[in-house]
Amino acid sequence: MRTLQVRRIASIGYADGLALQKTLVEERRAGRVPDLLLLLEHPHVLTLGVKGDGGRGHILATPERLSAEQIEVHETGRGGDITYHGPGQIVGYPILDLKPDRCDVHKYVRDVEEALIRAAADYGIEAGRIKGLTGVWAGDRKLAAIGIRISRWITSHGFAFNVTTDLKYFNLIIPCGIADHGVTSLQELLGRPVDRHEVEDRIAHHFGEVFERAVEPELEPAARR
Repeated sequence: MRTLQVRRIASIGYADGLALQKTLVEERRAGRVPDLLLLLEHPHVLTLGVKGDGGRGHILATPERLSAEQIEVHETGRGGDITYHGPGQIVGYPILDLKPDRCDVHKYVRDVEEALIRAAADYGIEAGRIKGLTGVWAGDRKLAAIGIRISRWITSHGFAFNVTTDLKYFNLIIPCGIADHGVTSLQELLGRPVDRHEVEDRIAHHFGEVFERAVEPELEPAARR
Protein backbone atom coordinates (compact mmCIF):
# COMPACT_ATOMS: atom_id res chain seq x y z
CA MET A 1 0.00 0.00 0.00
CA ARG A 2 1.28 3.47 -0.88
CA THR A 3 1.71 6.02 1.89
CA LEU A 4 0.14 9.41 2.49
CA GLN A 5 2.21 11.90 4.44
CA VAL A 6 0.19 14.57 6.25
CA ARG A 7 1.81 17.97 6.73
CA ARG A 8 0.07 20.47 9.00
CA ILE A 9 1.05 24.06 8.36
CA ALA A 10 0.16 27.11 10.40
CA SER A 11 -1.48 30.05 8.67
CA ILE A 12 0.28 30.78 5.38
CA GLY A 13 -0.30 33.57 2.87
CA TYR A 14 -2.03 32.47 -0.31
CA ALA A 15 0.87 33.35 -2.63
CA ASP A 16 3.28 31.40 -0.42
CA GLY A 17 0.85 28.49 -0.44
CA LEU A 18 0.81 28.49 -4.24
CA ALA A 19 4.60 28.52 -4.37
CA LEU A 20 4.81 25.65 -1.89
CA GLN A 21 2.37 23.57 -3.93
CA LYS A 22 4.34 24.18 -7.13
CA THR A 23 7.55 23.01 -5.45
CA LEU A 24 5.95 19.92 -3.96
CA VAL A 25 4.24 18.94 -7.22
CA GLU A 26 7.67 18.82 -8.88
CA GLU A 27 9.11 16.94 -5.90
CA ARG A 28 6.29 14.40 -6.19
CA ARG A 29 6.76 14.06 -9.94
CA ALA A 30 10.44 13.33 -9.38
CA GLY A 31 9.62 10.78 -6.68
CA ARG A 32 11.45 12.68 -3.97
CA VAL A 33 8.40 12.84 -1.70
CA PRO A 34 5.47 10.43 -1.19
CA ASP A 35 1.83 11.38 -1.73
CA LEU A 36 1.09 14.36 0.51
CA LEU A 37 -1.88 15.99 2.18
CA LEU A 38 -1.22 19.57 3.26
CA LEU A 39 -3.62 20.86 5.92
CA LEU A 40 -3.42 24.58 6.55
CA GLU A 41 -5.19 27.90 7.01
CA HIS A 42 -5.02 31.06 4.90
CA PRO A 43 -5.51 34.67 6.04
CA HIS A 44 -8.58 36.36 4.54
CA VAL A 45 -8.46 35.95 0.76
CA LEU A 46 -10.79 35.59 -2.21
CA THR A 47 -9.53 33.12 -4.81
CA LEU A 48 -10.49 32.96 -8.48
CA GLY A 49 -10.81 29.98 -10.81
CA VAL A 50 -9.53 29.71 -14.38
CA LYS A 51 -12.78 29.75 -16.40
CA GLY A 52 -14.03 33.01 -17.84
CA ASP A 53 -13.29 35.89 -15.48
CA GLY A 54 -12.55 33.40 -12.71
CA GLY A 55 -15.53 34.67 -10.72
CA ARG A 56 -14.60 38.36 -10.51
CA GLY A 57 -18.15 39.15 -11.54
CA HIS A 58 -19.34 37.35 -8.40
CA ILE A 59 -17.53 39.72 -6.03
CA LEU A 60 -20.26 41.76 -4.34
CA ALA A 61 -18.01 43.98 -2.20
CA THR A 62 -16.35 47.11 -3.50
CA PRO A 63 -12.53 47.26 -3.73
CA GLU A 64 -12.66 49.78 -0.88
CA ARG A 65 -14.58 47.34 1.32
CA LEU A 66 -12.13 44.54 0.57
CA SER A 67 -9.22 46.83 1.38
CA ALA A 68 -10.84 47.90 4.65
CA GLU A 69 -11.35 44.24 5.61
CA GLN A 70 -7.73 43.43 4.54
CA ILE A 71 -8.96 40.81 2.08
CA GLU A 72 -6.73 40.02 -0.88
CA VAL A 73 -7.93 38.70 -4.25
CA HIS A 74 -5.78 36.05 -5.95
CA GLU A 75 -5.82 34.12 -9.18
CA THR A 76 -5.17 30.45 -8.57
CA GLY A 77 -4.78 28.16 -11.59
CA ARG A 78 -7.44 25.77 -10.24
CA GLY A 79 -10.87 24.88 -11.52
CA GLY A 80 -14.06 26.29 -10.06
CA ASP A 81 -15.32 29.81 -9.41
CA ILE A 82 -14.63 32.34 -6.68
CA THR A 83 -14.42 31.27 -3.06
CA TYR A 84 -13.31 32.62 0.30
CA HIS A 85 -10.54 31.34 2.56
CA GLY A 86 -9.90 32.57 6.06
CA PRO A 87 -9.40 31.75 9.75
CA GLY A 88 -11.36 28.80 11.09
CA GLN A 89 -11.31 26.96 7.77
CA ILE A 90 -9.28 23.83 7.03
CA VAL A 91 -7.75 24.13 3.57
CA GLY A 92 -6.48 20.84 2.19
CA TYR A 93 -4.04 20.47 -0.69
CA PRO A 94 -3.60 16.82 -1.70
CA ILE A 95 -0.45 16.36 -3.81
CA LEU A 96 -1.08 12.87 -5.13
CA ASP A 97 0.23 10.88 -8.05
CA LEU A 98 -2.92 9.33 -9.50
CA LYS A 99 -0.97 7.00 -11.80
CA PRO A 100 -1.34 4.20 -12.61
CA ASP A 101 -4.84 3.23 -11.48
CA ARG A 102 -6.72 6.45 -10.52
CA CYS A 103 -6.40 8.52 -13.70
CA ASP A 104 -10.00 9.71 -13.71
CA VAL A 105 -10.69 13.39 -12.94
CA HIS A 106 -14.38 12.86 -12.14
CA LYS A 107 -13.61 9.99 -9.76
CA TYR A 108 -10.90 12.04 -8.06
CA VAL A 109 -13.32 14.86 -7.26
CA ARG A 110 -15.94 12.40 -6.00
CA ASP A 111 -13.29 10.72 -3.81
CA VAL A 112 -12.26 14.04 -2.23
CA GLU A 113 -15.94 14.71 -1.53
CA GLU A 114 -16.32 11.22 -0.04
CA ALA A 115 -13.45 11.71 2.42
CA LEU A 116 -14.99 14.97 3.66
CA ILE A 117 -18.49 13.47 3.83
CA ARG A 118 -17.11 10.73 6.06
CA ALA A 119 -15.33 13.28 8.26
CA ALA A 120 -18.61 15.18 8.72
CA ALA A 121 -20.38 11.91 9.55
CA ASP A 122 -17.95 11.39 12.45
CA TYR A 123 -19.67 14.40 14.04
CA GLY A 124 -23.17 13.13 13.32
CA ILE A 125 -23.59 15.44 10.30
CA GLU A 126 -25.40 13.89 7.35
CA ALA A 127 -23.52 15.65 4.56
CA GLY A 128 -23.70 14.71 0.91
CA ARG A 129 -23.74 15.88 -2.69
CA ILE A 130 -26.14 17.92 -4.81
CA LYS A 131 -26.51 16.68 -8.37
CA GLY A 132 -24.71 18.92 -10.84
CA LEU A 133 -22.76 20.80 -8.16
CA THR A 134 -19.29 20.16 -6.77
CA GLY A 135 -18.58 20.17 -3.05
CA VAL A 136 -19.98 18.79 0.19
CA TRP A 137 -23.41 19.94 1.32
CA ALA A 138 -25.45 19.82 4.51
CA GLY A 139 -28.95 20.19 3.15
CA ASP A 140 -28.77 23.08 0.69
CA ARG A 141 -25.81 24.77 2.39
CA LYS A 142 -22.21 24.17 1.36
CA LEU A 143 -19.93 22.80 4.07
CA ALA A 144 -16.85 22.29 1.90
CA ALA A 145 -15.81 23.76 -1.44
CA ILE A 146 -13.60 21.89 -3.90
CA GLY A 147 -11.41 23.29 -6.67
CA ILE A 148 -8.63 21.17 -8.11
CA ARG A 149 -5.77 21.17 -10.59
CA ILE A 150 -4.28 18.03 -12.15
CA SER A 151 -1.08 18.21 -14.20
CA ARG A 152 0.15 14.99 -15.78
CA TRP A 153 -1.88 13.20 -13.10
CA ILE A 154 -0.27 14.98 -10.15
CA THR A 155 -2.94 16.79 -8.14
CA SER A 156 -2.80 20.15 -6.41
CA HIS A 157 -5.20 22.69 -4.89
CA GLY A 158 -8.09 20.82 -3.26
CA PHE A 159 -10.73 21.72 -0.69
CA ALA A 160 -11.83 24.24 1.92
CA PHE A 161 -13.77 22.77 4.85
CA ASN A 162 -15.58 25.27 7.08
CA VAL A 163 -14.98 24.38 10.73
CA THR A 164 -15.27 27.57 12.80
CA THR A 165 -15.22 29.97 9.84
CA ASP A 166 -16.91 33.34 10.30
CA LEU A 167 -19.56 32.91 7.62
CA LYS A 168 -20.23 36.64 7.25
CA TYR A 169 -17.28 36.86 4.87
CA PHE A 170 -19.14 34.77 2.31
CA ASN A 171 -21.60 37.66 2.02
CA LEU A 172 -18.88 39.56 0.14
CA ILE A 173 -19.22 37.17 -2.83
CA ILE A 174 -21.57 34.77 -4.57
CA PRO A 175 -19.74 31.66 -3.32
CA CYS A 176 -18.65 29.47 -6.23
CA GLY A 177 -21.05 31.50 -8.39
CA ILE A 178 -24.07 29.71 -6.85
CA ALA A 179 -26.62 32.31 -5.77
CA ASP A 180 -29.42 30.04 -4.55
CA HIS A 181 -27.52 28.03 -1.92
CA GLY A 182 -25.99 29.14 1.36
CA VAL A 183 -22.83 28.26 3.24
CA THR A 184 -22.44 26.61 6.62
CA SER A 185 -19.76 25.39 9.03
CA LEU A 186 -19.25 22.43 11.31
CA GLN A 187 -19.56 24.71 14.33
CA GLU A 188 -22.85 26.18 13.09
CA LEU A 189 -24.30 22.74 12.40
CA LEU A 190 -23.26 21.35 15.78
CA GLY A 191 -24.04 24.47 17.80
CA ARG A 192 -20.79 24.13 19.73
CA PRO A 193 -17.05 24.80 19.37
CA VAL A 194 -15.03 22.24 17.42
CA ASP A 195 -11.36 21.34 17.86
CA ARG A 196 -9.54 22.02 14.60
CA HIS A 197 -6.77 19.48 15.21
CA GLU A 198 -9.34 16.75 15.81
CA VAL A 199 -11.13 17.57 12.54
CA GLU A 200 -7.79 17.45 10.70
CA ASP A 201 -7.20 13.99 12.19
CA ARG A 202 -10.56 12.78 10.91
CA ILE A 203 -9.99 14.21 7.44
CA ALA A 204 -6.53 12.61 7.19
CA HIS A 205 -7.90 9.27 8.35
CA HIS A 206 -10.64 9.25 5.75
CA PHE A 207 -8.33 10.38 2.96
CA GLY A 208 -6.25 7.33 3.76
CA GLU A 209 -9.33 5.11 3.61
CA VAL A 210 -10.78 6.50 0.40
CA PHE A 211 -7.50 6.73 -1.51
CA GLU A 212 -6.19 3.45 -0.10
CA ARG A 213 -3.08 5.00 1.39
CA ALA A 214 -1.35 4.27 4.69
CA VAL A 215 -1.31 7.56 6.61
CA GLU A 216 2.17 8.25 7.96
CA PRO A 217 2.63 9.80 11.38
CA GLU A 218 3.23 13.51 10.99
CA LEU A 219 6.92 14.37 10.72
CA GLU A 220 8.67 17.31 12.29
CA PRO A 221 9.79 19.80 9.58
CA ALA A 222 13.46 18.89 9.97
CA ALA A 223 12.68 15.21 9.36
CA ARG A 224 10.68 15.67 6.18
CA ARG A 225 12.15 14.27 2.99
